[in-house]
Amino acid sequence: MANFDDDPAAERAVLLEAQRIARMGSWTVEAATGRAYLSAGLRGLCGLPADGTVEDLVALVHQEDLAVLGEFRDRLWAQRSPETLDLDVRDVTGERSYLVRARAEFDASGALVTVHGTVQDVTKIRALERQLSQDGRLFRETQRVARMGTWEWDTATGDCVWSSMLYDLAGIAPGTAITYSDYLRIVHPDDRGWVDQRWQELASARRPVECEHRVVRPDGKRRVFRVRGEAADPDRGVMIGTCQDVTEQRSTETRMQRSSKRFTDLVAITPVGIALFDDAERLVDANDALCSLLGMDLERLRGTTAEQLTHPDDRESRRGRDTPAFHSGQRVLSTAAGKPVYCELNATVSVTDDGRRFWLVVFADVTDRRRTAERLRHQATHDELTGLPGRAAVKELLATLLGGRDYQRIALLFCDVDNFKRVNDSLGHDVGDELITALARRLERGLPPSCTVARMSGDEYVVICSDVDEAGGVEVLANQVASLLRTAVPVRGQLLRVSASIGAAVPTGPETSGADLLRYADAAMFAAKARGTGRVSMASDALIASANSQMLLEGQLREAIANDQLVLHYQPVVGPDGTVLSAEALVRWPHPERGLLMPGEFLPVAEQGDLQGELDRWVLRTAFTEAAEWPQLCGGVLTGGVAIAVNLAGLVPGDPDFVDIVTSCVAATGISWDRVILELVETSLIDLPSRSREAMAELVERGVRFAVDDFGTGYSSLARLKELPAQIIKIDRRFVSGVATDASDFAVARALVDMARAMGRSCVAEGVENATQFHVLRGVGVDAYQGWLMSRPIPAREFRELLKLGPVHIPSGA
Repeated sequence: MANFDDDPAAERAVLLEAQRIARMGSWTVEAATGRAYLSAGLRGLCGLPADGTVEDLVALVHQEDLAVLGEFRDRLWAQRSPETLDLDVRDVTGERSYLVRARAEFDASGALVTVHGTVQDVTKIRALERQLSQDGRLFRETQRVARMGTWEWDTATGDCVWSSMLYDLAGIAPGTAITYSDYLRIVHPDDRGWVDQRWQELASARRPVECEHRVVRPDGKRRVFRVRGEAADPDRGVMIGTCQDVTEQRSTETRMQRSSKRFTDLVAITPVGIALFDDAERLVDANDALCSLLGMDLERLRGTTAEQLTHPDDRESRRGRDTPAFHSGQRVLSTAAGKPVYCELNATVSVTDDGRRFWLVVFADVTDRRRTAERLRHQATHDELTGLPGRAAVKELLATLLGGRDYQRIALLFCDVDNFKRVNDSLGHDVGDELITALARRLERGLPPSCTVARMSGDEYVVICSDVDEAGGVEVLANQVASLLRTAVPVRGQLLRVSASIGAAVPTGPETSGADLLRYADAAMFAAKARGTGRVSMASDALIASANSQMLLEGQLREAIANDQLVLHYQPVVGPDGTVLSAEALVRWPHPERGLLMPGEFLPVAEQGDLQGELDRWVLRTAFTEAAEWPQLCGGVLTGGVAIAVNLAGLVPGDPDFVDIVTSCVAATGISWDRVILELVETSLIDLPSRSREAMAELVERGVRFAVDDFGTGYSSLARLKELPAQIIKIDRRFVSGVATDASDFAVARALVDMARAMGRSCVAEGVENATQFHVLRGVGVDAYQGWLMSRPIPAREFRELLKLGPVHIPSGA
């Protein structure tokens, strides 16, 4: 070792070199004078000149560290012991760290004499410490997230060292002294023997060990540990390892295995075909249902491609289309016998454990459903009674024919059986159905192949001819159809002589649509019917213009209904003393060009345009709304509210949503159920199906009353009165007009009143226009009266004023 006693310069040089290597410098401050000494090493470390001062040194400190540096100085000057103080500060850039260490020297009296210190660049040390700290934190977090602890086992002493995470996993208080025997005590009794054997093998053979076993924690909870161990220092017999809690993973795996087993079982027993295909679209596996569906065993199916399974007809239809083998939709498969099977496919792509892709395809046999759909489509486009094409099929056929090059050769005949309503009303619907079917068969047998017969509605047929020249011309064809429908049809032992009114139309140009042709032929049919029964009429220019005018009026009516451009007038129904019992709502149309239109001018348009249902709903909603605001104080007398009667034509009890529509109107307006009267014509109440009667009964139970309007005009006998599910009978004005002058009218009125009273129904006389009629009807016991004698139909505002006046005037006398 060198001796520097005789060479201070050499010693100083060595000291400076040591400071440079340690990236350190020293400093001294005299307490009495404040003089400071900065070593050359310190100046070099901090980049200060030879005359650098303490102030220059402080100026190099980061702004945020100046406060703690001041506190550090105050502590040095204030302390009374030679204790060394440390402080970390950063340079002005914040990129480098320095450790400042200082110690005070005192004289014999304890006064501060000098402060000695050093400054060392610890940037790399601090970075390493931070990295080590971060590594330690990440290691601890990794153990926590992975639920993994570490351990050390001294096989010589049996002592173990556990990480804090392992204590937590085992449910043992951290810091508890642990030995190998303590560890074995928490191993499940059934696993303890073989686990001990594995660890003893590690201790003796020093070969790495990995195993899973169950543990029973002190709190009784059972967990599954995955433990790994190996020799850390074979010479000293120290083993180290990890311990991970894999309870959740094993539980999940068990559930997945059970789920997979259930899935496998489900695939095996499910009634739909299921198959697995590899990435080359070859069948790898299939369940019994698919084998049964295709009539092949699994061995025969294995290796077949999706294209090979497809029926040749379907394969040909798909040729040239860039579609994947498996996609949502339908595919026709081929059985072993070559029979087509319609299947709906649902496919999904999955991946096996080794990363290979496969398709899971479900084949649902929809052959029966397809047949049912075709049958339903036939039912939707064909008439159920006669089997003839229906309205939808007529529209499709007309659109096809009129869109072709030979549209000028097309003719359409609209046929309406004369007086068919009388047959239905007098002989019953069953007889009417037999008659309609017999006429349909006559038309099918008697017309040329170019003609298609269809049924539009109850007693209406349509004949569409695709080549009228082949049939001999429009007139010849129309007369032939008239001849076929002018016949005597044997039905249930009697001959029914019938005829039909026929309207014929041909396209007026390439712009003629199917709807136009139907309208023209319909208008011609009505013109024929106006001339008498069994007549034929051609759609002339005048008729077509009239039909177009009707179509315009229909569009305007549709708009008027939608925009609330109609109004209601009300005609009171009064008792024998003039008390207003109810009022019938009568619709009027204030047309912007034609003025106020009465129902007779636009109801036929509503009927032809299928607007009666919409019109009925508008009248219901409007009448209930206005009636809900009628005064209950009439002539100074408080009443329960005058009832409102609405005549229905398009909305009838047989409609599926009849009850819902009435209910929603009542609920929306707040009118009382017992103030609602629904009037229906006599013929709509005859032979009602059970569903219609149930709908009426449901409304009657809530308080609604039904009235038979114009009773006596429906070609039915008085005996049918008993069958009508109504509470009110309205005697038609044709009997009322002659009740005082015609003995038969008087007899009918009296019989109706007597029968209605015996059956618990009330009678209303319609069309009462003079005092004589009123007195005669009151004499036979009529319950209520409606007609111009009491009041004409008046607007809503005038009717409210009429109600306020009390009972209407009743003619005196007898």
